[in-house]
Amino acid sequence: MVNPTSGRGLGARIAPAVRQRLTDAGLTVDVYETTCAEDVGRISTEVVASGADAVTLIGGDGTIHLGAQALANSGMPFGVIPAGTGNDFARGLGVPLKDPAAAADLVIAGRTRTIDLATAKDEFITTVVAGGFDSLVNKRANAMTWPKGNARYTVATLAELRTFQPLEYVVTVDGDQIETSAMLVAVGTGPMYGGGLQICAGAELDDGLLDVTIIQPVSRLTLLQMFPKLAKGTHVGHPAVRTLRGRSVRIESPGITAYADGEPLGLLPVDIGIAPGALTVFG
Repeated sequence: MVNPTSGRGLGARIAPAVRQRLTDAGLTVDVYETTCAEDVGRISTEVVASGADAVTLIGGDGTIHLGAQALANSGMPFGVIPAGTGNDFARGLGVPLKDPAAAADLVIAGRTRTIDLATAKDEFITTVVAGGFDSLVNKRANAMTWPKGNARYTVATLAELRTFQPLEYVVTVDGDQIETSAMLVAVGTGPMYGGGLQICAGAELDDGLLDVTIIQPVSRLTLLQMFPKLAKGTHVGHPAVRTLRGRSVRIESPGITAYADGEPLGLLPVDIGIAPGALTVFG
C-alpha cells in the first residue's frame, strides 16, 4: 500500500523500485495507492480479509498509524518502507530509513516478531503520546510548509520556546498519582518521536509496558540544550528528567491537546493502556 503524498511525494517515487525488489524475490505483489486518509484503513481491512500473506506500507508515521487500526490483532505480518517526514516507527524498529530496497529486504527475509501498541481514546498508538511543549511543537510543525524533513521540528521548537511556560500536570501510573509542574509528559511503547528524538530512551517494543518521561521545569536555554541529548537518548539521568514504567497511564493538564504518532489525539485528560503483542512486524 502506497501513500503517494508522504514525504512530499517520496512515497510515489520509491514505490516502483520497492515493487520490483519484491517481485524479483519471487513474491506476488498487488499495489494499492491511497487517495485520502480513509483509504488506508479501508484497504488494510480488505487486505486482511483477502487472505494475503502480508501487507507492506510505503508512507510515514501517519500512514502507519491508520494502517495499524486495521492490522492490530489481525496476525497479518506488516512491513514498513519509510517515506515520511519523521519515520519514528521505522526508526524504533531499526528499519533502514534511506534505503527502500534494504527495507524491502526485511519483508523478503520473512522474519517476524510481535510488538506492543499503546491504546488511547479508542485508537492504537504505534509510537508516543505527547502532551505539553512537544505537542505544541508538533502542532506548529504540522502546519509548516518549510523547511523540509526533520529541520521543520527544529524551527518549530525554536518558535515555541519564545513563549512557553511550564504546565501543571496530574500523572497517574498504575494508580499512583503524581502532581507536578513540567515542560512535557510523553508516553510510548517505543523510544522515538519528533523525527528521531529518543524521548522514551530505553523503551522496549515488546515488554508489555508503557514508558513515561516527564521533563520538569527548566529554563528555555536548558530545554534547548537538552534537545541534542534527546536525539542520542542521553537526557536520561538529567536532574529534570523523571522516567517511569507501567501498564496504565493517565495524563491530565487543562487546555492541552495530546498528540499521538504525530497527529492530534484530543484534549487531555487521556488514559493510555497497553496492548501486548498486538502487531506482527517484519524485521
